[in-house]
Amino acid sequence: MTVKVSSIGLRGLEGYRVQVEVRISQDTESMVIVGLPDASVKESRERVLASIAHFDLDVTDKKVVVNLSPSDQKKNGSLFDLAIAIAALKELGGVKREIPLETAFIGALSLDGTVMSGEGILPAIIAAKGLGIKRVYLPYDSVLPLHMIQGIECVVVNHIEEVVQHLEGQESLLSQPHFSSKEHLTPDSDTRQKNFRHVIGHEQAKRALEIAAAGEHNLLMSGPPGCGKSLLAETFPSILPKLTNQAQLEVISLYQLAGEKRNQYQTVPFRHPHHSASAVSIIGGGSNPRPGEISMAHRGVLFLDEIAEFSKKTLDMLRQPLETGEVTISRVHSTVTYPSSFILVGAMNPCSCGYLGSRHHYCTCSHKQIQAYRNRLSGPIYDRMDILLSLKSVNVNQPQEQQESSLEIRKRVESARQRQFDRYQVEVSNAKVPFETMMETSPLSMEQKKTLTNVSAKQNWSNRVQIKIIKLARTISDLAGEERIADHAIWEAMTLRRWGQNKQQVIARET
Repeated sequence: MTVKVSSIGLRGLEGYRVQVEVRISQDTESMVIVGLPDASVKESRERVLASIAHFDLDVTDKKVVVNLSPSDQKKNGSLFDLAIAIAALKELGGVKREIPLETAFIGALSLDGTVMSGEGILPAIIAAKGLGIKRVYLPYDSVLPLHMIQGIECVVVNHIEEVVQHLEGQESLLSQPHFSSKEHLTPDSDTRQKNFRHVIGHEQAKRALEIAAAGEHNLLMSGPPGCGKSLLAETFPSILPKLTNQAQLEVISLYQLAGEKRNQYQTVPFRHPHHSASAVSIIGGGSNPRPGEISMAHRGVLFLDEIAEFSKKTLDMLRQPLETGEVTISRVHSTVTYPSSFILVGAMNPCSCGYLGSRHHYCTCSHKQIQAYRNRLSGPIYDRMDILLSLKSVNVNQPQEQQESSLEIRKRVESARQRQFDRYQVEVSNAKVPFETMMETSPLSMEQKKTLTNVSAKQNWSNRVQIKIIKLARTISDLAGEERIADHAIWEAMTLRRWGQNKQQVIARET
C-alpha cells in the first residue's frame, strides 16, 4: 500500500501542491527519493530515518521509496522533511487515523525530531491557502506573522511527536504560536527614519519627492557632490504610506526567499546597493534563482546612488521590471518570476568631475566628456524616469524657516493615494495604472492635449514621456484635491520633466 500526504513546493513566489508518496516493502535496507530532488532533498533520508527512530518503529530490512509528485518539477529545500516523515510513519503504523487530503506538512527536521523552519516557509503557507489547503502543520518561528493570514488553520509544532499527537486527536500537547508585535512591528517609523524637518532648503526638491511618493513615480536627481542628493533619497521613505497587510506578506516572503530577515514589517523597503554590485545581485538569479535587489525593493524604494557608475548592462536590465512590475529569471532547469514593483530613485553628478554648474568650483570636463558621462544612462532609462531633478548646494548659514515634518507630508501623500484607490477601485498608483484606465477616468481637455503636443514637439519627447507627464499631472491634481486633471498640473508636470533637459541645452550653448 502507498501512503500519500501533501506538502508545498515553490517556483519563485508561486506555490504548487507536492504529493509525497511513500511505499515500504521488505527488501535490502535503503531509502530512495525520486521526483527530481536536489541535494538538500536527498539528504532528508538521514534526517527522516533518525526522526522515525523516536517512535521505536523497525525499518530494518525494509526499502523505503519516496516519490515527490509532480515528477517533472525540480524540488529543492528541506521543507519536505516533515511530510516525508509523516507519510512513512503512516505506512509503518505510527499514525492510526486517516490524514485529510486538505492537510499539508511543511518543515525541516533535525536528527532528534525537532521541526525547524527554513527559507520560503511564509510563501509556502500563502500558496497552500490559495491551493485550497484547510490545515497546515509548520514549525514554530517567532517572526512569522501568522496573525495576518486568514482562511487557513496553522498548526504550529516544535517536535514531530506533537504532529502525531495532534493527528491522533491529542491537542493538549500542541504548542501555541507566540508573536510579539512590540518586538517585531514598528508602531511609528518616524522614530527610526530620517525626517524632512531636518533637511535644510531644497523646497523644490521636497515638492518633487512628495509628488513621486503620492503617485509612485521614478525620480532622477543630478547635482554637485555634497548638495544633498543622498540625504533626500534616504529621507524619502519617511513620507511613504505604511504597507498594507497584503503588501507586508509579499515583502516578508521575498526576504525569506532571499535568506534575509525583516523585522520592521510596516515600513517600506529601502534598498541601497553599491554601484559595484553585479547584475545578478541587482536583478536576481543564480543556479537556484533567488530574488535580487529589485525584488527586495518591492513595494518600496530602490536607490541607486552614483547611478552613472553602474554598468550599462545592469541598468538596461531594469527596463522590463520598471515597465511590468515583475522580473522573470530563466535558467536551464527552471523559470521563476518575482514581483518587483518599486520606486526607482537615482542620483548622479552632472559630469565626471561633478562640478558642472557649481558656483564654487570650476568644471574641468570638456563637452565630449560631459556627454559621454551622461550617455552612461541610455535613452530608454531616461525615458522611464518620471521626474528629472537638478539640485544646487544650499547655504546652511542662512536663516531658514521652520521645515515641514515627514509626518505632515505623509498625510497629504496618503490622502492622494486614497483618491487613487477610490478612482480605480484597486490598490494601484497613478504611475502603475494602465494609461487606458486613467484616460477613462480622467480624460484631458482639447486645450490640454494641444498644449502637451506643442511642448512635446519642441522638446522631442517620446510617447512614453508624454504618458508619464499626464500621469504626473494626475498625481499633482490628486495632491490638490482636484477631480479632473488641472491646467496648472500639466504645466508643473512638464516643468518637472524639463529641468534636466534645459540644463543640457545650456551646456551645449556654453561649450
